[in-house]
Amino acid sequence: MRDMPRKLPPFVTKELTRHKKWVYYFRRGKGPRTRLPAIDHQDFDEAYEATLAGSPRRTKRVANTKSLEWLVTRYRETSTYRGLSAATRKQRDNILKHVLEKSGDKEFRKINRAAIVQGREKRASTPAQARNFLDAMRGLFRWALEADLVSIDPTAGVKNPARPKTGGFEAWSEDDVVAYERRWQAGTKERVWLHVLLYTGLRRGDAVQLGRQHVRDGVATIRTEKTGTEVSIPILPVLEGTLRDGPTGDLAFIVGERGLPLTKETFGNMFRKACNAAGLKGKSAHGVRKIGATRAAEAGATVAELEALFGWTGGTMASHYTRKADRKRLAKSASEKIMNAQRPHLDYPVRGNGQKS
Repeated sequence: MRDMPRKLPPFVTKELTRHKKWVYYFRRGKGPRTRLPAIDHQDFDEAYEATLAGSPRRTKRVANTKSLEWLVTRYRETSTYRGLSAATRKQRDNILKHVLEKSGDKEFRKINRAAIVQGREKRASTPAQARNFLDAMRGLFRWALEADLVSIDPTAGVKNPARPKTGGFEAWSEDDVVAYERRWQAGTKERVWLHVLLYTGLRRGDAVQLGRQHVRDGVATIRTEKTGTEVSIPILPVLEGTLRDGPTGDLAFIVGERGLPLTKETFGNMFRKACNAAGLKGKSAHGVRKIGATRAAEAGATVAELEALFGWTGGTMASHYTRKADRKRLAKSASEKIMNAQRPHLDYPVRGNGQKS
């Protein structure tokens, strides 16, 4: 005969997580909610009585110091983890949170290469999430290996999924800029949004942070969220005029309806709506950064200058834009040479537009 399900004691509720796992909480009235062990766990009664008496305590972990949750907690205390940028920590915390919800009580020394591959494959439909998962687990286990907590790094040799050949975010064209500015005139917050992105080259996460406190003697200096690199950006006259027309805030140039600063997520959504209103479907804030880099490269900016302006390192991204600009200049130069070489053989004079006179 099967055991009857145990009735929940007073003030205890249970919830089903997205991983189909029941979790239990204690809450009296509108007081704080306290997580309890599973109702059939040996520690449940003791934890419940302590919480009921008004002295909640930290419940015991089944796997204790052998658990993945313990390993992640220790990792977050290290200089290795704290040395990551704020944006990277936030991204990895989100990934590790979901991993722990499902496997926090697993013994971390028993996590093998097959388990890592399985985690990657579960996210295969969204390659970016799969790559982020691998990056988070690599960071964790490389530290654990160096700290002699594991003898093998289960992420070693596990490949990232191939990046889809989409070219990334669609770059803006000069016609797109004209269309946006035609829709959003000077004196609108939407015009401020575009010009801050266009004339600083900042990512949206940094653009929403930029304010008057960062500007001194006509130069904005800010440490980027993604890489922690400090960039110094001259405030060009066109941007200075836009900021003067506003509307802006004091601590953030980019503001919403009530003049309050925006998070990068909210700003991204609002900027897309502004683009849609201007007839620019599928355009994004990152695409503005691309046209900014293209403009700078075509104006003759070097790799070092682009890296200083956009906060890149390693030369890869900056070289992409300088090579593209160089190809454009070389193609134009080659066309002119061909035209000049053909002129002596033409039996009719040629106007400047290439037509017969």
